Amino acid sequence: MAQPPILSWEGLGLQQGGRWLFGGPDTDGLDLHIGPRDKLALIGRNGAGKTTLFRMINDQIEADRGERKVKLGTRIVVLEQEPDFTPFDTLMDFALSGENPPEAYEVEAIAGQLGIDMSTPAKGASGGEMRRAAISRALAQDPDLLLMDEPTNHLDLAAIEWLESWLERYKGAFIVISHDRTFLKRLTNATIWLDRGVIRRKDVGFGGYEAWEAEVYAEDARIAHRMDAKLKIEARWLERGVTARRKRNQGRLEKLWQMRAQRAALMDPTGTAKLGLESDDSNKSKSVIVADKVSKSYGDRAIIRDFSLRIQRGDRIGVVGANGAGKTTLLKLLTGELEPDEGTVTIAKTLTGVKIDQQRALLTPDKTVRDVVAEGSDWIDVRGTRKHIQGYLKEFLFDPGIVDTKVATMSGGERSRLLLAREFSRKSNLLVLDEPTNDLDLETLDLLQEVIADYDGTVLIVSHDRDFLDRTVTLTLGLDGSGFVDIVAGGYEDWEKKRSARSKPAKSKTAKTATDAPAPRKSAKQNSKLSYKDQRDYELLPARIEELEAAISKGEAILSNPDLYTRDPQKFADITKGIENARTEKDEAEERWLELAERVEG
Repeated sequence: MAQPPILSWEGLGLQQGGRWLFGGPDTDGLDLHIGPRDKLALIGRNGAGKTTLFRMINDQIEADRGERKVKLGTRIVVLEQEPDFTPFDTLMDFALSGENPPEAYEVEAIAGQLGIDMSTPAKGASGGEMRRAAISRALAQDPDLLLMDEPTNHLDLAAIEWLESWLERYKGAFIVISHDRTFLKRLTNATIWLDRGVIRRKDVGFGGYEAWEAEVYAEDARIAHRMDAKLKIEARWLERGVTARRKRNQGRLEKLWQMRAQRAALMDPTGTAKLGLESDDSNKSKSVIVADKVSKSYGDRAIIRDFSLRIQRGDRIGVVGANGAGKTTLLKLLTGELEPDEGTVTIAKTLTGVKIDQQRALLTPDKTVRDVVAEGSDWIDVRGTRKHIQGYLKEFLFDPGIVDTKVATMSGGERSRLLLAREFSRKSNLLVLDEPTNDLDLETLDLLQEVIADYDGTVLIVSHDRDFLDRTVTLTLGLDGSGFVDIVAGGYEDWEKKRSARSKPAKSKTAKTATDAPAPRKSAKQNSKLSYKDQRDYELLPARIEELEAAISKGEAILSNPDLYTRDPQKFADITKGIENARTEKDEAEERWLELAERVEG
């Protein structure tokens, strides 16, 4: 039996800047109900009102209409995206502030697990330290409803995984705003979507959001046939935009698989680049950065040890690892900002780089969009092509009328998107991205993936966003803090599989482990290293894996129907079990194919 909500809004309406952000004068307002065990993803474009809705739920903003009801005794805690640490001497002083501060020992218990010293001075603390302190403070308050605004920003992979584990055990409700698709898919069981002034809810986790979004836009298009021409055009554009982008992304992912397969062919079975074997002029001419037996230390600590890699034109390389593992050092070595202690880094003379990092120095508050993107002009040179600024801004999901808007009035996500628009216009053949996904909404993330896929140069990306790396990079460099750099053809998931396989005890002296070969997308002629059965598996498993992927997607689409569970709970359970079985079979098939691929390509 469904439990009563711990918080609800009836007939919600809010004006902002002279317009209705939620509800409106000609509507009954919007309704929102949050149950005691809801795990909600809050989705919406930048500017849709996600953070505003958080503040309304927490009673920080009063609505213009509607009634807010909260179950007596409900403790609501907000994990803000950018909390203010300036009034405090130490991180612990921050954690113990507020109307209902937690106990110090409870904060210390969580901080210890996150690896943060709460006596650290607040002034000068890094983004990662402040984020861990904010998490420690929020979780120590034992909330009944936890509101999290981009909780994974500035966290390394180990901290993200710890937070995911804590939230999986958490017995209360939470609502989360996040660009981290992997985080959302693993944790949420329902989705709230802010779309064109409407609050939509569906009791399916973020994994079913894209199918739901497509259904909504398709229905809009059907309704538009019975409405005036202007609305018809708008609804068709929405449907066509979503469908076309999804098709383009599928095509780009297929291209990515091919590029990963080609990259795997340039590596030996241990994952080391074949520097010594690439002696032909055609391969050398494609190389833009060559690292040969590079080492770098600070004091007694080895940051990078005996690292070799040949980076070619068109490579998309992801760099992952815990904070302090050496990601920035490796990036600086590869781009020539830092000299190695041993070995050499050779950089092509024709290489011209653009670096987009977390600093927003270019975005001074008093500048306008026109100033930032086109230096005050109506026209901009986009990698050799002249474009009108308004048309170019549309490519980055901006309203063309924003050209004279001051940077000071823009949201964090809009500023990040503006910086991307500016930097991607510059002529270059090397793009360096340092945590590019911070402050971006999901739609802008899709756009960024498209732009990177279409970029005809080389890309180096430092990121903790696992899904973004899986959709973007051809090669992953994984750092464990010991100085060793793992080189894996593929994305984050491929690196994780290799780490897991390496950590498992060998079954026998001759047992094989999974390699860094990409997911299957090819077949082969009979190979002398394989038995007849092995050869058949090697050729047929890719098709079977694709069948399983299609079955999983179909099942998830069916489960996205909010009425299915109440109408036919047995069917809901059967489909859920079928998806679990398909995933298990898919994982086993991929592991089997990877084992065979190692023997073929090794």
